[in-house]
Amino acid sequence: MRITVLTTKVQVNDHPYDPIADGIAVALKKAGHNATVFAVEGDVPKLVSGLKRRKPELVFNVLEEFGPSLYGSVSVAGLLEILGYPYTGGGPGELYVRQDKSLAKKLLRFEKIPTPDFAVFSLDADLETGGNLRLPLFVKPLRMDASIGIDAKSLVTTTQELLDRVKWIHTKIGDAALAEEFVEGREFYVGILGNVSPTVFPPMEVDFSKMPEDRLRIMSSKAKWDEKSAEYKGTQSVIAKDLTPELLARLQQIAVEAYRACRVRDYGRVDLRLAPTGDIYVIEVNASCYLEPSGEFATAANAAGIEYSDLVNRIVELSIKRQKQGK
Repeated sequence: MRITVLTTKVQVNDHPYDPIADGIAVALKKAGHNATVFAVEGDVPKLVSGLKRRKPELVFNVLEEFGPSLYGSVSVAGLLEILGYPYTGGGPGELYVRQDKSLAKKLLRFEKIPTPDFAVFSLDADLETGGNLRLPLFVKPLRMDASIGIDAKSLVTTTQELLDRVKWIHTKIGDAALAEEFVEGREFYVGILGNVSPTVFPPMEVDFSKMPEDRLRIMSSKAKWDEKSAEYKGTQSVIAKDLTPELLARLQQIAVEAYRACRVRDYGRVDLRLAPTGDIYVIEVNASCYLEPSGEFATAANAAGIEYSDLVNRIVELSIKRQKQGK
């Protein structure tokens, strides 16, 4: 097939776009596909003309940003729909749910899937609550990903700290603020591949054992991206160990239920926390999650016996099958 790997045109070190696009293209070529990478920024005419020139039979969509709008990737998925190009991963509706964490939590609540009580503080001063909140609270941007706007001050223990953090997110990040009850405990990531009968990967766990005692055990922006920080050096995502069969089954079952509730297509990852009481809470549902070869999703897939090249091509097969079924 002619497959275009669609990504965002941004500078990543010396690369003009995210290097994972090249890795995906290589994996597709190994399977015999004619794969090219197309990197775009917020230019709709260039996006349309570039697709028309390439004439893809499938778009492998790993684009995360497009223009200044927080919902740029949602708009691009809608444009692919209008232009009639089949593509991998979530459609505009699914990606909107991924972007708006409060909407995702409402879907989880409707399906009776446990997620922490929350409140949304919008930029226009409206307040929306989903349960009676109890301190401490964890406060983060509503629509951002990659731990943007998450640091040690995200955990608040007083009303004044809450108001200060909300104001900081409004002014510094330019986003609404999501405040949810903080769940102390173990943190897991469960990768899922498929649609009708999805494959659930072994859970990954965030190992905080090397984190300094005075640091908050969360995946902050420093823990994810600042390689020189104590937070980065003190955390590691590993295949979860010492899980009882009952706990493993519960983690995977709740993850699948959350995956389906948020209408995730083809592949995704569900983040959960296990409280000391034994209760499991869904923290976030990541549709079309990051496909870095050394990342949590690909590592979990490898633990399930699916190598990276096979993983990429399985996503293609799932997407084609789904679209033939009109879904």
